[in-house]
Amino acid sequence: MALKETHRPSIFWPMAWVCFGLLGASVKFRVAHPERIPARGAYVIAPNHYSEIDPVIVGMMLYRAGRIPSFLAKASLFRIPVVGWFLRRSGQVPVERTPAAAARAASPLAGARTLVEKQRIVVVYPEGTLTREPDMWPMRGKTGAARIALEQGIPVIPVAHWGTQALMGRYAKKVSLFRRHPIDFAIGEPVDLSEFAGKPIDQHVLADATEKIMAAITAQLETLRNEKAPAHRWDPAARGQSETGRFES
Repeated sequence: MALKETHRPSIFWPMAWVCFGLLGASVKFRVAHPERIPARGAYVIAPNHYSEIDPVIVGMMLYRAGRIPSFLAKASLFRIPVVGWFLRRSGQVPVERTPAAAARAASPLAGARTLVEKQRIVVVYPEGTLTREPDMWPMRGKTGAARIALEQGIPVIPVAHWGTQALMGRYAKKVSLFRRHPIDFAIGEPVDLSEFAGKPIDQHVLADATEKIMAAITAQLETLRNEKAPAHRWDPAARGQSETGRFES
């Protein structure tokens, strides 16, 4: 499939071919409403997150749809030799996940704004880390996706996927490459954030906009799983769980 984008970071091509070479025979994508991914322009892709390999799978889906994604990725990955070089050269944006480190670092939103100016798409995981919800439903979101969308005036497209856990389970260290795994995607309509237009972008507005984004992602996942999500969203802080690190049941 020919890509629709004309501005392409050259390092993306070898990375894409490596991913397709390693995983192409091990996954089968089934995408509902791929036409909801615009061929051009800047917008935020907001997926659910429950496996370490999610960014690769989401990136492959978007690549097949004709867009080259950039991710807000945890900053520790950028400090790994070779991996960090590839991430920087392919236009990914580092994010410090602890408050102290974030205060010392340049704002990831500045990097995201640059991508928007270049009419690129940016993938933001609103949960910020793998969900702590025991059944892998989306948990409480953080405000990065909402802030980028509201500050830049661009759409947020909710994306849900299911089946990646068979390829690589939550916190697993190995990828299962010896059988083909179906991975289902549901692409939602842009989240309606019009009620926040013209309002000061404060914490109250960001919290409400974030919850609308999380509800849209959850609704798409319900269609894939043919189940109803829990009535109350999982909140790690209320459960005494850390915001980063491995899941604690």
